[in-house]
Amino acid sequence: CLLLSSIGCDSMPGRPDPANRPLRPEQVKDFDVLYARNCAGCHGADGILGAARSLRDPLYLAWIDSTNLRLILEQGVYGTLMPAFAIFHGGNLTEEQIGILVTGMRERWGQSGEFSAGSLPPYAAAPGDPRAGAAVYAEFCSHCHGPGGEGGSVPGSIVDPSYLSLMSNQALRSVVVAGRNDLGMPDYRSVLRGRVMSDEQIDDVVAWLIDHRVEFPGQPFTSKEENDG
Repeated sequence: CLLLSSIGCDSMPGRPDPANRPLRPEQVKDFDVLYARNCAGCHGADGILGAARSLRDPLYLAWIDSTNLRLILEQGVYGTLMPAFAIFHGGNLTEEQIGILVTGMRERWGQSGEFSAGSLPPYAAAPGDPRAGAAVYAEFCSHCHGPGGEGGSVPGSIVDPSYLSLMSNQALRSVVVAGRNDLGMPDYRSVLRGRVMSDEQIDDVVAWLIDHRVEFPGQPFTSKEENDG
């Protein structure tokens, strides 16, 4: 008995080591784990080459402030595939965990000092004039995406109703301003050599894209025969 009591129960064979016990979801505080479980599936394993926009993008992270980045994580984007992650919006992350993600993205993928917030276009703005946007598109975008946006040297339509139905107005603005650095799409500063898109031109071309949305995207079959074919 004296020998057993000196050994202690914690070192008995088969007893789990408390250090190896799995953490409850709300106890996870590691950025890599949080990002892999919640973000990588859409934004890519290292913030790039995902179905959704690149997060490993210094321009984008300089353009969007921490408040808006946090709101997107907390609330998601209604009408798109971006879900809400905050517990108080039906998600599974605490406020602290969302803060860890915001801070981690900025520390790893942002480059403080490279961009001045005052020199960048406004993050949010009302769409401009779609008719003026058609001229902006022809000048800045058509050489890659084709005369009508249905595909050119870059394949795929950017005016496809299904695509536009998945993109919020702000997401379209983000693509125009920040581009997709992981896919080779230039940002607003380098679409044309020596030309930078003005704030008004950005607003107008976003309006032109929005104007191509339809109420019911997709092409439903009109008959059983077409459906079977």
